[in-house]
Formats: sequence, structure tokens, C-alpha cells
Amino acid sequence: MTLADTTAKVAKLAAAADSIGSTIKFSFKGGEGVVYLDGSSDPNVVSNEDKQADCTVNVAFDDFNDLLSGSLNPMGAFMSGKLKIDGDLSVAMKLSSLFG
Repeated sequence: MTLADTTAKVAKLAAAADSIGSTIKFSFKGGEGVVYLDGSSDPNVVSNEDKQADCTVNVAFDDFNDLLSGSLNPMGAFMSGKLKIDGDLSVAMKLSSLFG
């Protein structure tokens, strides 16, 4: 899956969800880029801009796609260190409403 494919998938999920009132950046460990979710507006806006966010989720690109597909449990990924969170942890907790 390419960054464009992943971004489109996140945009589709975000469009169907309520605004989360915060910004989140998914930063991929292998240098594949970022997916930026601006949930401070309604509707949520998704881009590949690398800018400051309330919460940054650091994860490998393949693991992120596994999270999106449901084949990787978010809590398991966090507990095993595959997913690391910088910034406001309460913002990261809102992701279940977006991707759940």
C-alpha cells in the first residue's frame, strides 16, 4: 500500500466520523511520510502535511496499515512498543471513535 492509498483510507474513515476536536499526526518510522488529521474542524481534514499536532503517533508504515485493517490490535501495538505516542494521550484515545 502506498502513502496515497493509506491517506485516502484515513480520509474516508475520518469523513464518516464526528469531529474529534484535536489534531493528530501519524509519523511513519521508515521515512514514508506522515498522515495529518485535523479534527479541530467539521468535517475532519486529512493531509500529508508535516506540521505540529496535539498528538503524534509514531508507528511503522506497515503496522499502521495493519491497525487500519484490524489485523493489529491498537492496545497490543502500544504495549509492545510498536506504537508510541507523543503529546496529549487523551487525544490518542479518541482514535477509537474514528477507526473503531
